[in-house]
Amino acid sequence: MGLFEVLGRRVAGPGRAILEAAERTPPHRERHADLLRALAITAVVTGHWLATVVTYADGRFGGGSVLETVPWTRALSWLFQVMPVFFFVGGYANAASLSAYRDRGGTAAGWLLGRTDRLVRPTTAFFAAIAVAAVAALALGVPADAVNTAVWLAAIPLWFLAAYFTVVLLTPVMLVLHRRAGLVVPVALVVLVGLGDLARLGFGLPQAALGNFVFAWLAVHQLGIAWREGALPARPRVALPLAAGGLAALVALTVAGPYPVSMVTVPGEEVQNTSPPTLALLALAAVQVGLALALRDAGERWLRRLRPWTVVVAVNSLIMTFFLWHMTAVVIAAVVLYPTGVMPQPPPGSAAWLLLRVPWVAVLAVVLAALVAVFGGVERRAGPRPSPGGIALTWRAAAVAGTAAVVAGLVLVALNGPGGRTPADLPIAGLVCYAAGAALLRTARRRGP
Repeated sequence: MGLFEVLGRRVAGPGRAILEAAERTPPHRERHADLLRALAITAVVTGHWLATVVTYADGRFGGGSVLETVPWTRALSWLFQVMPVFFFVGGYANAASLSAYRDRGGTAAGWLLGRTDRLVRPTTAFFAAIAVAAVAALALGVPADAVNTAVWLAAIPLWFLAAYFTVVLLTPVMLVLHRRAGLVVPVALVVLVGLGDLARLGFGLPQAALGNFVFAWLAVHQLGIAWREGALPARPRVALPLAAGGLAALVALTVAGPYPVSMVTVPGEEVQNTSPPTLALLALAAVQVGLALALRDAGERWLRRLRPWTVVVAVNSLIMTFFLWHMTAVVIAAVVLYPTGVMPQPPPGSAAWLLLRVPWVAVLAVVLAALVAVFGGVERRAGPRPSPGGIALTWRAAAVAGTAAVVAGLVLVALNGPGGRTPADLPIAGLVCYAAGAALLRTARRRGP
């Protein structure tokens, strides 16, 4: 039996289930939110693939980002840096699911155990596969620095997961805050980001801005909660001024102000808009949120058609798998294509390099499709949420502690730099911390309710 036949069989069964799920979608579901989530992940994946530069010479791989060497490409990050949309939709979805769970008599801890399961399962499978591949490569004599670089490249998506796990953990508190203070909450979070920027850029205190890693993404997530709760209506008279004001602020902050144009990390740049997030990134978020809300009614009408809605359901059913494995696809394609000379290496940004982006993205899409076919079942098999009802205080604490340990592990792995010289330079501490947190969540999930 050939590889494509095996993959085809893996896809056929889930495909039928996806179609049935699309047909059974209740009328009250906010389909536009699902569309936004799918578009956001697709844009992020495509942006990473387009920006990646791979080089190979004298038996060694190298590379980086095209934004580093071709300055005009940095403005394109305004189109492809759409993680704010994902956090915005996350706020809507988390508030909706938590409210529904509580209406059935559940607790915040029970909701947290169920919500994190869909994230933890595919992430654990990703870690296990990457760790096994790294150990096997080292055993086969692959240089430790090359293995470390490959692991670092594959793990690039994990910075996002650390932030997203954090906002999920804080959702019960933030929902209460919204119901007491409304839009004052995201405004206060934006002020905190501004104070962090001031301390970093104005007074040379970079450590004072570390809170922006939480405050900025929490602010965007809070806008999603406000959307769901009705405080931020999807009406043009609200959405368009928000988008226009955000665009004006973005231009002022980047063209006239102290922030760089690029909305993603550019190696070597002293100021970055994502490490930690800045007011400029929040201005971009305002543009994207405004446009998303302005297009809501059109999106809902279009998604009443079965075919586009089925595609959206399919993407969302595997969205974590798509995101987690998309940089691993780069590693695999580079190892296969570049040593054989199949992929030319024109100067980044040149006409030839730009034309080669088309076959490059096509190859990566095929590789990612194969990875999704192999590992997608893990995400689909995410277990049912804990049944509503009381959870012992011990297991409530375990749910919080387990999530915190998972976040800490993800941060440690994400901070692991490329090019370590020994096997010990692999992010072992991060993997252990993550595994402990995932195990605690799994135990709490089984025994808590």
